[in-house]
Amino acid sequence: MLFSWQFYIHAGIIASALVLGTLLRAKLRFFQRFLIPVPIISGFILLPFYNYLLPLIGIGQEYLGEIAYHLLSISFISLAMRPTVKSPGRTRNRLGLSMMIIGQYGFQAMFGLLLTLLFMGTFMPGLFHSFGFLFPLGFALGPGQAYAIGEGWRVFGIEDAGNVGLTFAAIGFIMASFGGIFLIHHGVKKHWISPDYMKSIRGEDVRTGVFPRGSRLQPGSYQTTQTEAIDSLTANVIFVLVTYLLTYLFLNGISYLLAFIGPTGVELATNLWGISFIFAAMMAMLVRALLERFNADHILDARTLSRVSGISVDIMVTSSIAAISLVVAMKYIIPILIITGLGTLIILTVVPWMGSRLFTDHRFLRSLIIFGVSTGTLTTGLALLRVLDPEFETPVASDYTYASAVTFAVAIPFILAINFPAKAFQTGDMRWLAAAFAVLGAYMLASLLWYRALGRERAFQNPGTIWLKNGE
Repeated sequence: MLFSWQFYIHAGIIASALVLGTLLRAKLRFFQRFLIPVPIISGFILLPFYNYLLPLIGIGQEYLGEIAYHLLSISFISLAMRPTVKSPGRTRNRLGLSMMIIGQYGFQAMFGLLLTLLFMGTFMPGLFHSFGFLFPLGFALGPGQAYAIGEGWRVFGIEDAGNVGLTFAAIGFIMASFGGIFLIHHGVKKHWISPDYMKSIRGEDVRTGVFPRGSRLQPGSYQTTQTEAIDSLTANVIFVLVTYLLTYLFLNGISYLLAFIGPTGVELATNLWGISFIFAAMMAMLVRALLERFNADHILDARTLSRVSGISVDIMVTSSIAAISLVVAMKYIIPILIITGLGTLIILTVVPWMGSRLFTDHRFLRSLIIFGVSTGTLTTGLALLRVLDPEFETPVASDYTYASAVTFAVAIPFILAINFPAKAFQTGDMRWLAAAFAVLGAYMLASLLWYRALGRERAFQNPGTIWLKNGE
């Protein structure tokens, strides 16, 4: 065998699982009732295979983490390259989305670290101090980020963090799916959204995941080039790939410059690679702006870019779940379940409470995507949004992408603090842990003040009501 087949073997295995997952979704009422996305079904199908069967023939899980890491960035690039949908008050709404994301970073990390200290003082004294930080890394950032940063903690003597991060992310996918569908149905029942939305949810194609034979099919994309010159899909994909190459070169340059600072700069560079998806989105915005400047942006088709993002999301979710080591997951399963269970209940309450008071349009859709990205990352946030906004015709998805740029700028102290608890574990110096709590406390306070400024008179109106109606 003269050539490497590694990528194609894993791609074929993932594709086979997606085929089986599609059939199961189309046939089994359980999956249809809760609208469980096919990639989640497929990921859990592959989980035991990658843990127990495939290693017997020399196929391991290591490559799956890399697939998840890269595809998250590809998905962000595809979304950021779409044209902006104008909407009233979009600046306020984008800032609101960013505020809620940042608030979740601070809350989830604080919540996770506090419970970690509780576990260390009771039934798990040997737990590493940074364990709780994997909660926001797996939920609010993503499997690629949780895996990359967790693996980086090996230099602090922590061996299992990468796989624990993937486990947090996988449970987040489950919480996002079941919690998101509950939120949709509850929202309709309580008249948080129009009952008309339920017509699309109850359609046979939405339940089974496949359009029935003879259905009137909607176009998935439009041609922007002549096929005899270059295929339109190719034209869109090459801009995505070029953008990702530019992101890689940019991060390489930043890492080279940060190395001159010393060990602190190297650690910061490592963390920046862990959130490469944010840089990818910013680079995509720059490429889009350049194309608009030279009047060439019409080559990009929003629907085609949505398909590219959809492919990335579907494969990424499947590979992320399949990459979990069950041996490592079971070792930490009790604290993981406690943190994710309690954390999800709080998120499920806080997000609609704040969203209904903060946003000026598409309030439920914006709250829904924030719930998705706060529990199952961007992938399930988009999956939940697609239930009510299948073609991303509202500005919610694009607004979230643009909000990511603001989020990155504000998240720099959070990024710098990610390694503080790991240093406390390595050195025994609890001042590192105290510094982490100080940073997170500042984030929570700043988010509260930010929320008050954006929400204005509605910010704390009727605090006992989860969803504030427009007329209240």
